[in-house]
Amino acid sequence: MATIYEVADKAGVSLSTVSRVLNGKTTVNPALKAKVEEAMLALNYRPNSIARSLATSRSDSVGILVSELNSPFFGDLMQAVELTLRAADKHVIITVGHNNLETEQDAVEFLIGRNCDAIIMHAEAMSDEYLKTLNSSRLPISLVNRQVDGVGEGCIVLDNEKGGYLATQHLISLGHKNIAYISGPSDKCDANQRLAGHKRALKEAGIAFTPNLVFEGSYTEEDGKAGLLELLSGDSPFSALVCANDWMASGAMSCARDLGMNLPQDLSIVGFDDAVFAHHVFPRLTTVSNPISDMAAMSARHILNVVYGYKDEVQTLFQPSLIIRESTMAYEA
Repeated sequence: MATIYEVADKAGVSLSTVSRVLNGKTTVNPALKAKVEEAMLALNYRPNSIARSLATSRSDSVGILVSELNSPFFGDLMQAVELTLRAADKHVIITVGHNNLETEQDAVEFLIGRNCDAIIMHAEAMSDEYLKTLNSSRLPISLVNRQVDGVGEGCIVLDNEKGGYLATQHLISLGHKNIAYISGPSDKCDANQRLAGHKRALKEAGIAFTPNLVFEGSYTEEDGKAGLLELLSGDSPFSALVCANDWMASGAMSCARDLGMNLPQDLSIVGFDDAVFAHHVFPRLTTVSNPISDMAAMSARHILNVVYGYKDEVQTLFQPSLIIRESTMAYEA
């Protein structure tokens, strides 16, 4: 394996010049830099990352903390972050929090212990105060789909309230008045915002909000099935259903078919997220887009700015849009 001494000898430059090239210093003469890079290529030289980390106080590694791994949503998030950072010659270390306070905090300590320069996270259990302290006192963070005062441009969020509004307003425009709702967990900010949007759409249309037409789920497919069964067992009829994510919408659709219902003739259904499977289910799912890949990439750009001196423009608020497919239709009495 080639050494830095061999690179310097082959390039005909000093060790300090090779060191400055490896550490990304801008004061190196371009001609000398080219010689060093040619020598590194010819010798198949790979810099010692530990030594470079000691010299620069940077590991060029960024931690990613997500809630789960078994979801296309988080797969899209991680891929977008990794691709954005890799294009800047940075690498990622991934860990999982499982929406549990102790597990999330252990994951943060794990990433800090691996000398990550920053952490990009989609986490719910840790308090705002903990995250503010982490960002100000230990290392920079960026939050995807969560707003925390004091983290500033590190918070990359979706207008979830507008998304919930668009879903319900679409059904109202089709003539539906009795609209059921399967929400996410009430301890999650995005779930509450989406439900608030649902309520706003009803209020604007002069339709009374009916608590009996709401079922609280936890964003899983099974919650969609259980939610539909419980809503159907109640005494409040409905012709349409909004689900706070596509997994629950998929579960509700599967359950409805098992019950012999025709979709969307017997029940119009709207989801949220536009997951990869939304246009593969039958009928194809009308849903609200959640540009998680774009948001995750923006979080990575924020970290590149804050930690590595980049000057990219950062967009902190993203807008959802309604994607109309075949799971909804005009109300027929």
